[in-house]
Amino acid sequence: MKKIISIVMAIMLLCGAVAVFASCDKKGDTLVMATNATFPPYEFKEGEDFAGIDIEIAEKIAEKLGMTLEIQDVDFGSIIDGVATGKYDMGMAGLTVTEERKQSVNFSNTYATGIQVIIVNDGSDIKSLDDIFVFDDEGNPTALKNDKLKVGVQQDTTGDIYSSSDVTEWGLNDVAEDGTTTTDRVVRFKTGAEAVEALKTGKVDMVIIDNEPAKSFVNANEGIHILEGDNEYAIEDYAICVAKDNTELLDKINAALKELQDDGTVQSIVDKYIKAN
Repeated sequence: MKKIISIVMAIMLLCGAVAVFASCDKKGDTLVMATNATFPPYEFKEGEDFAGIDIEIAEKIAEKLGMTLEIQDVDFGSIIDGVATGKYDMGMAGLTVTEERKQSVNFSNTYATGIQVIIVNDGSDIKSLDDIFVFDDEGNPTALKNDKLKVGVQQDTTGDIYSSSDVTEWGLNDVAEDGTTTTDRVVRFKTGAEAVEALKTGKVDMVIIDNEPAKSFVNANEGIHILEGDNEYAIEDYAICVAKDNTELLDKINAALKELQDDGTVQSIVDKYIKAN
């Protein structure tokens, strides 16, 4: 009887070990990417499928690494923390490299350049940056021309970060020396689409968002347009974020990304979604 029990226990232990190894192998073969699929053309949904520049680049990176890409569609504001804590292997969602974010995660090499632009309603009094800021002789903003101005942004994006700073730093708020916001003119929304809807209904005076999603929103909505000419709000670099302690994965991603940039794959993906004109 003892011998039978011993055999049964050995089989159970063996099965358990096999299960553990199988689980480890499965996890090791899967690259979990956090994104926020409301940011066309970088990431969006077509029915139940993910599409966009970031999605296709991530698929190519996973292919280079011999891994299967698993995409998690989450709130934009939870991506950095999720990657930092190991919940996701990497984050890719039109993420701009900022000093604040670099305190929590590491970033890959840049794979795209983003431009933050301003969307306004047709007929708006805002025609250029000169209608928003008062500038000194050196071209630095010193005050707002309309202190009742309201700007819509997608929460936790760089549009939110930039506009939430002090007017003298190209923000839309009044910020005291101790960092306290004394006047908050930024209205935050879960998605860019919600910010645009608020613009159309007069809840905000303008929306700050990346140029490419801005084009998509303008094409899909009558009565709004992007400020043209030399009126970009900010220019920034996009990269992939990885946990600080996962330098091995970061090195692999950078190596794969370099190969994809060198052979023209990244540019062909960008060109597929963003036309030269």
